[in-house]
Amino acid sequence: MYNTVSMLERLTTEQTNPASGHLDELSTVNLLEIMNTADAQVALAVAQEIPRIAAATEAITRALESGGSLFYIGAGTSGRLGVLDAAECPPTFGVPPGLVRGIMAGGERALLQAVEGVEDDPIAGASDLEASGFGSKDALVGISASGRTPYVLGAASKAREIRAVTCSITCVRDSELSRMVQYPIEPVPGPEVLTGSTRLRAGTATKLVLNMISTAVMLKLGHVYGNLMVNVQPTNRKLEDRARRIIQTATGVSYDRATELLDLSGRSVRVAIIMQQKQISREKAEILLTAAKGRIREALALG
Repeated sequence: MYNTVSMLERLTTEQTNPASGHLDELSTVNLLEIMNTADAQVALAVAQEIPRIAAATEAITRALESGGSLFYIGAGTSGRLGVLDAAECPPTFGVPPGLVRGIMAGGERALLQAVEGVEDDPIAGASDLEASGFGSKDALVGISASGRTPYVLGAASKAREIRAVTCSITCVRDSELSRMVQYPIEPVPGPEVLTGSTRLRAGTATKLVLNMISTAVMLKLGHVYGNLMVNVQPTNRKLEDRARRIIQTATGVSYDRATELLDLSGRSVRVAIIMQQKQISREKAEILLTAAKGRIREALALG
């Protein structure tokens, strides 16, 4: 079903980088300079994909607004990057853990050590996706530097079969995975300094795209006001201090007043901001926030 074994040498991710052909003969400074020069090209490769990233972001946002969740799936470095991005969404944006989920070939054990063979099984990808509760209202981002990982292809095929939103992040052009999904994203940073080691430039490109997708989606869902993380949950001293400073920045009040507002609002930064800006009670602020679907700017514009 999946032609993923032959012609590996044609993949950009498997080609040799001529600038690093004598890497083992270089001084530490010189080899690091070569790596840094190669890394500088990654952001340019991602920039070329912004229209595609935007299209995927819009589709994912629509899915989440309709009650769906965002799923990342991958193997090896790609899987770990997806799990990392998913894990960072609840503390950063105050969303439930199930809203953004990461699925890794080989499960939790594979996060810490390589689990050989699992990535070659498309059936495992499909079954892991099904077992996670993935449904037609959800959005899938399949992550595979080569665009040919059977585990990811199996999951993408299952998601497409049930007509869910399907996206992909690859670091080659016109891969099997890209052709399978609705919203392919293809940053191509070029051959790795260490031939075939996609944890390097391909991994960096993937992380940049994931940062962009999750941040933009959460912003569109109302978890950001200006450039402030207004849905942060003050669950420890550091986050409590951050919550107070966010209220300060958004409203111009003193730190002491921000502390008072945080307490009066039921520990909700968004409610506190609306209370101060509209000079209203917590109950009225909560009503406005609900009417605006959590978006502070829209809530402030309401009567």
